[in-house]
Amino acid sequence: MKKTIALWAALTAVALLVTGCSAEDGPAAAPAPVATPTGGASGGGADGASAGSAGGAAGAHRAAGAGGARAAAYRKWGLRPFAAPPAPPAVKPVVRPPGGPVPVISEIPTREKIVFLTIDDGAEKDPAFVEMMRDLDIPFTMFLTDAAIRADYGYFAPLVAQGHGLANHTLTHPNLRTLSQEAQRREICGQQTRLRERYGQVPRLFRPPYGNWNEATRAAAGECGVDAIVLWRESMQIKNMQYQRGDRKLRPGDIVLAHFRGPSELKGRTMTEMTATMLRRIQEQGFTVARLEDYV
Repeated sequence: MKKTIALWAALTAVALLVTGCSAEDGPAAAPAPVATPTGGASGGGADGASAGSAGGAAGAHRAAGAGGARAAAYRKWGLRPFAAPPAPPAVKPVVRPPGGPVPVISEIPTREKIVFLTIDDGAEKDPAFVEMMRDLDIPFTMFLTDAAIRADYGYFAPLVAQGHGLANHTLTHPNLRTLSQEAQRREICGQQTRLRERYGQVPRLFRPPYGNWNEATRAAAGECGVDAIVLWRESMQIKNMQYQRGDRKLRPGDIVLAHFRGPSELKGRTMTEMTATMLRRIQEQGFTVARLEDYV
């Protein structure tokens, strides 16, 4: 009899252990229904809740991971991540009317605290700059001169593939105001053709060398299919910005000019060092960078 009682007690203890109950707990409560995304309900409250929590946690983890990777990429270049630019306007604020004159712009009409980066010529071909732009994912438009890039067309292909703007800066970088309209047309249209052949894109934007243009320039650019002549409000020098306005401040929509330059022109500094300094100057004034082609 004692053996029977002992065996029964042992079996009862095992059963309680398997069900997760104690003698004081009483019967386990039924799981509460959990709302599903379709509006129904499902049992297994703990499982449903844990699945939802796991999904949310996974999404948060991915977002944190992406943010961490971005911050690490910026730290590599001694920078802090930029704020995301606002969504571009549904209607571009700068448009060339059909058959109308080519607009000449130094800024984009906007109230957003954004500026636009443009880099000219193409003489310096620093591989680290390609890496930098890939890491930072900051948009810019490159205005290329054939005489400066022809020694290594391939250098600019990765920048085009990254999605940066490809624009026209003439074949040979002349002072266009000293040329006839036909000679200007050859300079502009010739570079349109050259860039299309090399990179598979027909540029929409044009910058005259030295910022020098006249009405013959506008007419020639129009004949070559240009949508806007792009000048600038600030230019990046070796360590500081050069401003056109007396208050020496960026304003919403300003176009910033820089150049593909190397240590020989930057007093020993590299293209990436100059670019990092320019980006810091923009951040210090509370601005972020937007894509020029989204507004023109």
